[in-house]
Amino acid sequence: MPEQTKVAYVFPGQGAQSVGMGRDLSDSFASAKAIFKQADEVLGFSLSKLCFEGPEEELRLTINTQPAILTVSYACLKAAQEVSGGSLPAPAFVAGHSLGEYTALAAADVIDFGTAVYLARERGRLMYEAGLKEPGGMLAIIGLNEDVLLEVCNQTGTQIANFNCPGQLIISGATVNLPRAAELAQSKGASRVIPLEVSGAFHSPLMQPAREGLFEIIARLEFHNPAVPIIGNVTAQPLTTAEAIKTELVQQLCNCVQWQHSIEYVVKNGVSTIYEIGPGKVLAGLIRRINKSIEIKNIGDAQTIKGLAPASQM
Repeated sequence: MPEQTKVAYVFPGQGAQSVGMGRDLSDSFASAKAIFKQADEVLGFSLSKLCFEGPEEELRLTINTQPAILTVSYACLKAAQEVSGGSLPAPAFVAGHSLGEYTALAAADVIDFGTAVYLARERGRLMYEAGLKEPGGMLAIIGLNEDVLLEVCNQTGTQIANFNCPGQLIISGATVNLPRAAELAQSKGASRVIPLEVSGAFHSPLMQPAREGLFEIIARLEFHNPAVPIIGNVTAQPLTTAEAIKTELVQQLCNCVQWQHSIEYVVKNGVSTIYEIGPGKVLAGLIRRINKSIEIKNIGDAQTIKGLAPASQM
């Protein structure tokens, strides 16, 4: 691999979960098995069993989904590092989509895995509880540009929550406002409007109670400066200090995830290969729509990771 090739690691967020995820990792790699064991110990229940066996309705609960995806993603990273024998290219940047940002923190040594899985569980709990206080939801809007969707949001009391990729934006809002927003978006030319299976209006002002709770929790924890710059969801700019990261995590709950701009930033700064590390291939699909020239590699299952063994390296 030429030395000038720049690599970024990206980690998925909520929605990437599926029953059975991670079982092959735990069965195949000692490093992954240790990660699942640690998650179970930190959380005080068998998160690993929930990942491996379900039930799906339990895994889908925000309080469970978030630590589960983080754990599987981090287990993928550790297994890949174990198998590759140090030949896995080091990243110039790391990033995560919403919850995935917490996996990025562990990957960049800002916090250890135990702290990350604890934070993911608490974040999920706080977001779920905020959704009970202020019932809301999210809609994927396909085929509208930002300016038109902003008009829809302004007329319906909703907010753009995710800039995912060209042609795919997500809005959040109170439950009572979403039907009108969906109707208006379609009348203005949206090709599809898809309700998301989430328990609240994530990345909107309705998450303010969660923001306050998360601020208190994070304030008590020790963060380190990242070993690798983290591209923040809120700013789509590199975060290089512990304090900047703490601010980002709190702001992220009520503000838009700038995923498209994050990917555009790393590409502008020389990244030509992106590794999606974790369950599913959601981010790969988004990245292809942002920039077709980027090489995307998925590290999400045991079979792929076994292919990283040094004997198979170019």
